[in-house]
Amino acid sequence: MSKFLRFSSLTKKFIMALVGAFLMVFMLVHLGINLFILPITPNHKEIFREAVFFMTSNPLIKIMEIFLFGGFILHMILGIVLQIQNWMARPVRYKREGWSHTSFFSKFMIHTGVVIMIFLTIHLMNFYLVKEGITSAPEGAKRVADNHDFYAMAFNLFTNNTYAILYIVLIIMLGFHLNHAFHSAFQSLGLDHSKYTPFIKAVGDFYSIIVPLGFCMIPLYFLIYY
Repeated sequence: MSKFLRFSSLTKKFIMALVGAFLMVFMLVHLGINLFILPITPNHKEIFREAVFFMTSNPLIKIMEIFLFGGFILHMILGIVLQIQNWMARPVRYKREGWSHTSFFSKFMIHTGVVIMIFLTIHLMNFYLVKEGITSAPEGAKRVADNHDFYAMAFNLFTNNTYAILYIVLIIMLGFHLNHAFHSAFQSLGLDHSKYTPFIKAVGDFYSIIVPLGFCMIPLYFLIYY
């Protein structure tokens, strides 16, 4: 680990970008499944439960979980290390006029990153750790049939107004993080080019709005209709 942390900043950023790209792809898959919590088809509950069953029972997905958790941890460690190195390299903060040249979202990456880690901890406690039998299922109006009854868990959580609002706020913070992370990943991977940068930025803006909005639609539905 100590040798790994002694890699150059460029190498750390390259690895962080690869991991970040993997996590962003995972988020699209995760959102695609979660949207079936909503009544977007007549049999949406059945589709959601079948998807959950596949994701929690398929051996290949079990292997992917290891990479996923490893990716989250690696991304977090690299983010903290790079931020500390930046602080150490600039013991005296930039004057306000210099600091303002940095993009709004990049100024607060470490802060939004910490918020996301808090969100992930809460999310894991309410779903993944329930599935593993470590924590209890969320209580509410619906009886949770078993440790894989994610629909009932989601229903109980999102019909709790406090939890639903907190979830929306944290997802918005995730959107801020993604806005800078998307473009930054292309830069770190050496794929940034003046010819393509406007398009990459536009795709990043679209991604950082649509994905969080998709996740926010779920608690908003329950806040409005229940």
